Amino acid sequence: MAAEVLARAGVAVTVHDRMPSPARKLLLAGHGGLNLTHSEDRDAFLPRYGTSAERLAPMLEVFGPDDLRDWCAGLGEPTFVGSSGRVFPRSFRATPLVRAWLSRLADLGVRIERRSRWTGWTDENLSLTDVDGRQDDVSSDVTVFALGGASWPRLGSDGGWVGTFSDRGVTVAPLRPANVGMRVGWSARFADRFEGTPLKHVALSVRGDGGPAVPGDAMVTRAGIEGGPVYAIGAAIRGALDHAGECVLEVDLRPALTVGQLTERLERRRPKDSVSSWLRRTIGLDPVGVALLRESHDAALPAHPATMATRVKSVPVVVTGTMPIEKAISSAGGIAWSEVDDTLMLRRLPGTFVAGEMLDWEAPTGGYLLQASFSTGVVAAQGALAWLER
Repeated sequence: MAAEVLARAGVAVTVHDRMPSPARKLLLAGHGGLNLTHSEDRDAFLPRYGTSAERLAPMLEVFGPDDLRDWCAGLGEPTFVGSSGRVFPRSFRATPLVRAWLSRLADLGVRIERRSRWTGWTDENLSLTDVDGRQDDVSSDVTVFALGGASWPRLGSDGGWVGTFSDRGVTVAPLRPANVGMRVGWSARFADRFEGTPLKHVALSVRGDGGPAVPGDAMVTRAGIEGGPVYAIGAAIRGALDHAGECVLEVDLRPALTVGQLTERLERRRPKDSVSSWLRRTIGLDPVGVALLRESHDAALPAHPATMATRVKSVPVVVTGTMPIEKAISSAGGIAWSEVDDTLMLRRLPGTFVAGEMLDWEAPTGGYLLQASFSTGVVAAQGALAWLER
């Protein structure tokens, strides 16, 4: 994105990509339909970026969701809004978009040097190494770095840049897994039976966090739990893990009903109903929900309707850690906001700009990750143009 903005302004641009083909992470995202951005209004959109919302807000003004949709349409890939408010290309794939984009970049004169990995600086030049290990020093009037975080390292972003930037005095928060599954010590019986089973229409929150419960569908894995509502509270989970070494998730199995409404329904138990039949018939709880109740309480499940209703609304699940960063959709951490100005130029390295997941921000899945990556790419390029003019 930065290359396109710079090339449109008449700048000679070379992209150095360490992989044999560009846009690999975008192509991977396209396997799930390529969720580019989200259609919700600004008041709901900005808080998705948590503590970085204030810094990202002006960048989303420069290049926001509507701009991204117009950009896609200009590449022959009109978008549509799904039932959840998420925005996708009409083809529902990344390949046509990437193909059209690379063609546009070529028409603009952008050179893409493949298998060319940045390894640091030599004096004032960039040091790059090709696939055969040959080193080349490249000079430039301005540089935009978009080296990614550390998730999906096989696609090119392995976080290897952190030490080199730190050696230049740039403050970098440790790269940590975001939008990632959480570890839970399920019993063998529960894991054997329900691995791969969704917990549908639930709501998750972190005990003691004070934040609202996040609704959605979570997925039981053999080693834990994952899915949209887990990712949405990932920062709160990490905070609890850092503080206490473990985190208690509270799972509301019936978020659409109050304790009082559940109690009223549960009072209709037939004398011969087993616990499973009682919960299924009165409140529609499926086998994985019933099993989760049993899993989370050593004692027998209560027979009293009001007590059972309270448990259904808050099932404790103890999280002991996150899955490794290699299995994360994205990463948190990166270059501290204090290290860059409003144009995303590094204060310690004038003429050097950074964009995307290199910066210390995170967001849940739903289009927010790609949107902010595109937006920071545009802002960094505009900053680079202003630097060149000066």
